[in-house]
Amino acid sequence: MIKRILLFIVSVPILIYSQNLNGSLSSSVYGFERFDSATDSEMNLRTFQTAALNFNSGKFSFRTRANFETNAINSLDGDSKFRIYNLYLEYRKLFDIATIKLGRQSHINGVGSGVYDGLDLKLSYSGISLSGFFGGNVPAYQKMEFTNDLKNDYILSGKLVFNNVKNLYLVFSYVDKNVKSENYYATRLDANFNPIRALIEKNSQQYQFVSGRATYTFNNVGDISARYDYDLNFSTSSLFELNANYTQLEKINFNVYYNYREPRISYNSIFSVFNYGNTQEIEGGLDYKISPVFTVTGKFGYVTYNDDTSQRFTIGVRSNYGTFSYRKTFGYAGELDAISVYGAKSFLDGFLTPSIGLSYTGYKLTEDEPRNTLLTLLAGVNVRPWKFLSFDLQGQYLSNKIYTNDLRIFAKVNYWFNTNF
Repeated sequence: MIKRILLFIVSVPILIYSQNLNGSLSSSVYGFERFDSATDSEMNLRTFQTAALNFNSGKFSFRTRANFETNAINSLDGDSKFRIYNLYLEYRKLFDIATIKLGRQSHINGVGSGVYDGLDLKLSYSGISLSGFFGGNVPAYQKMEFTNDLKNDYILSGKLVFNNVKNLYLVFSYVDKNVKSENYYATRLDANFNPIRALIEKNSQQYQFVSGRATYTFNNVGDISARYDYDLNFSTSSLFELNANYTQLEKINFNVYYNYREPRISYNSIFSVFNYGNTQEIEGGLDYKISPVFTVTGKFGYVTYNDDTSQRFTIGVRSNYGTFSYRKTFGYAGELDAISVYGAKSFLDGFLTPSIGLSYTGYKLTEDEPRNTLLTLLAGVNVRPWKFLSFDLQGQYLSNKIYTNDLRIFAKVNYWFNTNF
């Protein structure tokens, strides 16, 4: 209660002197049938209410995004849930160089990206920025609670960005993330081999990385980017990525992608004692624009494991009306065939947009195992009578070896607003 009162006191001045209020409201309903046995089932109607609000006044902003979900018919375990994704104050251009954010906010920094409760400070000058963040992890279901053990449940990160050289973008970052593990009770044997109920206390999971990222754009030719992550806890390279695009030809674009990846394991995890092998992956592809409307795409990828390999290729067509793709995987990763078709077209200046999607997937892990199939069908329509209001209705059908016939209905209303006063 004290936290809520303090939040209200801090927020009131912004609400009173706000010059702009904008955001969105949405309400959706999701209906499905759940079978408890081969003959007994129950209908479920799940509702979601989402609100995003921004109050702005000069250099100040108050931003929030929340969601409320529950079952209108036949409540599920844990209902209802009220989630707070964003709730923070922002002050920009302090001394013309600083931006401060305080509260629950999204933080983007490589392996430490996520939503946290904390303080973000960013200094920017002449194409160079230095930022630092410290905060606690958000509890399960995004509850409006602050961690009760900040010492073992926090993130500390920093980032240095250079964007002052033409065509060059450089980022250097550091992340120290600790995730408090939940204690639990389990049955164990005492010295006399009698079963007893014991409290299992685990250390916090910790990740500590330094990273670098660079992107260089060649005028009218293409671009090349690279990323490197180094695991300080295990003193080893964790990830290296390289991505290059060649776009100088009029109708053809080429792309090459490579990555080297080690398993990302926390320092205190039991899995750190195992000797995992790394993977390397290379993929090349091209896009060919056969007309102003249609583009043909193709990619081939090769993956190397510790002592085996797998391959994949994808071909497809993109257009103003939708997409078509076929994907084939074979080798150590199993045998997979997947076809996907999706199309949408707007009519009457965006007033009506029907859409339809179909996908079929067949998969088996080895040549001797039975083949599993998955069929998915989507059909829907979006109606937008005004720019600030839209309605969505979609039917979803799924069939696989677990759910023979699964039919669901989804409906949603969206409302956007922007008011100056």
